[in-house]
Amino acid sequence: MSFARFSTDDLNGKILDMWVKGSFTNDSLETFGGAGVVRIPQLQKLLRYICENGFEHHVAANFSTVAGAVHEAATRYFGWDVHWHKA
Repeated sequence: MSFARFSTDDLNGKILDMWVKGSFTNDSLETFGGAGVVRIPQLQKLLRYICENGFEHHVAANFSTVAGAVHEAATRYFGWDVHWHKA
């Protein structure tokens, strides 16, 4: 799976983007909404990055692994400051 978070750095007038690859697990959840359990390599490193850079906790996720293609498009064509969490 891939997930992304797009945010704005209002003080510097730019868009921030974060891409992460992982895999959904079969763990069950007793909750509401769109939720799932995901295995992410080096999760503590990612959480530190999220906290230190002010990213919000909601993300957009999908079942495919498109992080590489979207990272290329965001950096090459849009010029966005993108973090790609690679394990």
